[in-house]
Amino acid sequence: MSFDTPLSLAGPLRKPLQMLADQEYGGHSSIHDDAMAEKLGFRAGPIEGPTHFSQFQPLLAKIWGQRWYESGCISSHFLNMVVEGEEVRAFAEIPPEGATRTRVWAEKADGTPVLEASASVGPQTEPSLLEARMAALRPPGKLLILEDLKVGMTGAKDERVKMDADQNMGALYPFSLNQKLAKITETSPWYTDGAASPWGRAIIPFEMLSVLFEYSSREAAFPVKGPAVGLFADQEIKLIDGPLFVGEEYVLRREIVALAESKRTESYWVRTRVFDAKGEKQVAQMLLNHASMKNSYAGYADAAQA
Repeated sequence: MSFDTPLSLAGPLRKPLQMLADQEYGGHSSIHDDAMAEKLGFRAGPIEGPTHFSQFQPLLAKIWGQRWYESGCISSHFLNMVVEGEEVRAFAEIPPEGATRTRVWAEKADGTPVLEASASVGPQTEPSLLEARMAALRPPGKLLILEDLKVGMTGAKDERVKMDADQNMGALYPFSLNQKLAKITETSPWYTDGAASPWGRAIIPFEMLSVLFEYSSREAAFPVKGPAVGLFADQEIKLIDGPLFVGEEYVLRREIVALAESKRTESYWVRTRVFDAKGEKQVAQMLLNHASMKNSYAGYADAAQA
């Protein structure tokens, strides 16, 4: 007897570790600092959202094999924050044979949703989860923190980045790849041993692609007012000609593709296209919703009514 019941893969419960307690964002402590988080009404500094992407890697590699590392995409909407000590489990719906897209999600041990996402490999004819969410955005009302931003605005220049194994990744990410690998939830020899990798070189873990792509983000010089505390509300990482390699130089080009507002935040969506060192062949891209907390900007309520 055959069934059309959807089945899913489930990973083990993991306790992701906080590595951004010392992060500086716009010259001040970030939401990942416990004191700052508590000031904004959260019980502690949250784990950074992309950290959870690591837990999907064994599941999606099981579904799509090596293709996942070369053209995989996770398009994620973050739902609830996770603090250090909490357990998280990743899930992936098993797609039909030959399908190139599926649904993935993560939950805390008590069932609280952490994130929802689409995962895919190769070119897609339908919009990803975040492309659909972005298309459904309503025009924002009056913006204050982001009033000088416009859709279509591009970064000030091409940005050149790379990630060496022991390279400190700066104020936004005050740790190295090796330090992350000592704490990452899912380990692989492909991250450190080029001889073990199918590509003959050590590859950058999926969750660390976010670190690489944001490493030089200040060079874009988008005129965001501050100081204000920001967080990632939505994030999509897409490999086009992957994987990306440790020690390899890449060129980044950024563009603001949407502006939005909610009761608590103002946000701007940036698409970052990633090219090879010559700046000719696109190898990856990221879509990121930067949300700024209104109540972290001094005098926001008064200024918004002026």
